[in-house]
Amino acid sequence: MIKRIVDFFGGEAYARQRRRLFYLVLVLIVVADFIVRREHAEYLWERVPGWSAVYGFGSCVLLIFVSKFLGHQGGLMRREDYYD
Repeated sequence: MIKRIVDFFGGEAYARQRRRLFYLVLVLIVVADFIVRREHAEYLWERVPGWSAVYGFGSCVLLIFVSKFLGHQGGLMRREDYYD
């Protein structure tokens, strides 16, 4: 059982199925966000359907770009043979 799961998530043969599964999960999360009742939302943006998905995606993209910038331009990243 574990071997099948590891092969599914690690093997190139299942890349297309894996991508479709992840897209399906993303769509289900956004659809579920439209179903949730928003009676107790404190802020205006919390009432917008899909806001949490957009905010989470934007935060992840921003985090990646900031870390890449700090690594390459900020001098945090070193050559591969730096310690040799």
